[in-house]
Amino acid sequence: MEKTFLTSVQAEQDLLVKHPLYAEIKDLESLRTFMESHAFAVWDFMSLLKSLQREITCVSVPWRPTGYSSELLRFINQIVLGEESDIDQNGKAVSHFELYLKAMEEVGADTGPIKTFIKAPSLNLIPETARDFVKYNLTLAESGTPVEVASAFFYGREKLIPEMFDSMVKILETNKISAPTFKYYLERHIEVDGEEHGPLAEKCLQELISDNPESQLLAEQTALASLRARYSLWDKVLKLLQE
Repeated sequence: MEKTFLTSVQAEQDLLVKHPLYAEIKDLESLRTFMESHAFAVWDFMSLLKSLQREITCVSVPWRPTGYSSELLRFINQIVLGEESDIDQNGKAVSHFELYLKAMEEVGADTGPIKTFIKAPSLNLIPETARDFVKYNLTLAESGTPVEVASAFFYGREKLIPEMFDSMVKILETNKISAPTFKYYLERHIEVDGEEHGPLAEKCLQELISDNPESQLLAEQTALASLRARYSLWDKVLKLLQE
């Protein structure tokens, strides 16, 4: 990666880690409002991952080799295993999305909109705060190149999340907000993404780029666009909290 690009990515990431949104999560009411929008970002994360799995591994019948390296296949399958069937704080298997819904229910957040959307996906069912963000990621998941999807997945999610969620944990602790399952969700992502999924996602992206300058440029453009899309999401949720 070019040094100037990495500097730009770090600058965008720093802005997200320090976003004023977190300071507005002062109590359970504001946490509920945040989670009701953020749940859609938790959901579309899986669409990006499934897009990579569909491209890199074989998920159709009859099975056929895809031509990608066995190491890359292993990277993707390891990430899918963790995201779709991790463990909760009681040691029971659970997907990260299901864990998030449990966290919402625990604090009294409204899970109705996200559950309705899951049954009949339509952008019109997504809160306005999250609609553009989800639309951006779904478009990538459905029609982006493997390099674009892998870049959004690494830079816009796996590389960003540990630091960003650390900021959220500190806010929960500072404001003494009791949300044990949500806190576990955040801390689990800090641990898993920072130590396992982040490095795996980076290796996946690097293998897809190889030494192709065009792929490199595409990855850089997608990385910055993904981070800016997240910043816009946070801006909209912040505005909602301040109303």
